[in-house]
Amino acid sequence: GNLEWNFSGNDLLYGQTDGSSYPTGGLRSTHKAGGYVIIDPTSPIFLRGDTIFIPSCFISYNGHALDEKTPLLRSVDAMSREGVRLLRLLGYEVESLQCNIGLEQEFFFVPRAAYLKRPDLQMAGRTVMGRAAPRGQDMSDHYMAPPAATSPPLACMQEIQRQAYLMGIPLITRHREVAPGQYEFAPYFGFVTTQIDQNIMLMQIMEEVAAQYDLACLIQEKPFAGVNGSGKHNNWSIAANDGTNLFDPKQLATRSGTSEIFPVVMAAVLSAVDEYGDLMRMSIAPPGNDFRLGACEAPPSIMSVYLGDSMTTYLAGYKDGEDVTYDPRPKPTCVGVETVPDIVLPAEDRNRTSPFPYGGHRFEFRAVGSSQNVSMVNTVLGVICANAFKHFADQIEAGESPRSVAQKALDEHWKIVFNGDGYDKDNQKELVDKGLWQIDNGIEAMKRLRDEKNMNLFEEMKVLSREECVARSEVMFDNYTGVVDIEVRCMIDMINQHVIPAIRTAGVGPLDELKQALETLEKARHDVLQIGHSDERAVAARTLRLETMVSVREVCDKAEAICPAHLWTLSTYKEMLFCEKH
Repeated sequence: GNLEWNFSGNDLLYGQTDGSSYPTGGLRSTHKAGGYVIIDPTSPIFLRGDTIFIPSCFISYNGHALDEKTPLLRSVDAMSREGVRLLRLLGYEVESLQCNIGLEQEFFFVPRAAYLKRPDLQMAGRTVMGRAAPRGQDMSDHYMAPPAATSPPLACMQEIQRQAYLMGIPLITRHREVAPGQYEFAPYFGFVTTQIDQNIMLMQIMEEVAAQYDLACLIQEKPFAGVNGSGKHNNWSIAANDGTNLFDPKQLATRSGTSEIFPVVMAAVLSAVDEYGDLMRMSIAPPGNDFRLGACEAPPSIMSVYLGDSMTTYLAGYKDGEDVTYDPRPKPTCVGVETVPDIVLPAEDRNRTSPFPYGGHRFEFRAVGSSQNVSMVNTVLGVICANAFKHFADQIEAGESPRSVAQKALDEHWKIVFNGDGYDKDNQKELVDKGLWQIDNGIEAMKRLRDEKNMNLFEEMKVLSREECVARSEVMFDNYTGVVDIEVRCMIDMINQHVIPAIRTAGVGPLDELKQALETLEKARHDVLQIGHSDERAVAARTLRLETMVSVREVCDKAEAICPAHLWTLSTYKEMLFCEKH
């Protein structure tokens, strides 16, 4: 007979799979486990080897989002819809808006041989024990120095850049970071969903290529105690379809024909951060940030906004009804050397202690964790701004002037502006006393996703239903507990299989304390797993992680300090952190 071709274009656009093994958060039962995919046309397809990677949305049979991408795209739609409406009321006609981001990806390289002698790094991504090396980042001599020309890290980074480029992912920056063995990549700015898809592919490439150079790439937020952890700074802006950056005052004024739009947009963003700082904190609550936020490598968990002196003066004057213009002037500075010309500095200095500083044409969400898929981070930024734009537009349509609406918002939410040292304890107390969101506990931050005001926001903006919010919080609790359970099992195994045998052979060390520590860990783990409710289980897991395991670690590190080196079978911090010196 003759062949009959039966092929529809829809076969390229849609697909389905068994979704039963994905976290459900209670959305689906085992016998209703279908997962359905549809291509995301906003993000390019990747080609790697003989495999086509197709960015797609993933939903259940009932239309619930099972992925991170679908809510993100919904939030972009909401922000565009309400932002276009607001700009039209301000006299600026645009077709659409989009969020653009640039992600600074930090990570560690460690020698692979040392990595393979650390069960905790292999299973959990961080060290649950380990005595500090005689040298850490004390001398401040690692940051921004060129990687050693003959070292595996440089060759590995070059190959990562090459493979990423072949997939359409241009990495324009590579450099050392603050801690020994720590590095960073940064790409070009681009559309939010495209940049996130590229970053997810990049993390996979980094881990795979590292093995080819006898290295291991660590992307977890805090793999080592006592030195900086890793972040993924989320540089964020909003642009119109003609490329106009709404956070660039000169460009926006030129293309719109008025300077009155910029302060309205800024007022909306400040009001959004002040009102929904709890959601922003929720979005940066991966387990690894437990050990990172508030230390010298990351801002504290108090949601404030740094504007810089010039912008603060401008918006304060605007708020108070003064006739002001924003005219930041670059600062020519003499180096003091005849042969070197004056350097022109930007109008504002940087503030790395702020979680959400304005950096001129963008905001930088600095507290984001290095291992994160940053879709939820940008979903939150999109939805809270959509809500603020809607609120402003509603008032203007009701008859208020745009200036009056923005002034009222600035007056109500001015407390969110803070240009000082975020690490200073007195400043932190002052900010909290003013009413800024402070959620130090990651589990409490996760709970904010199912807070009534936040579920109402997501539902009104058509980004997440109430059921989806509750389900995602359940998944976050279960993920946290699962991570801690992996860590504590690693710690138990390492004490049993490495620490106690080494101490017995050496004939020195806290053997009785180690045996008692094992009993404590096993009982604590058992108690956590007996708790029925996922949120309460996560709370207990956090106590196990930040109190019990920390105390046990002190005993293990004391044992390492006195055990002869030739008997210690776990890789030490010295062996792991200085891969360019081996």
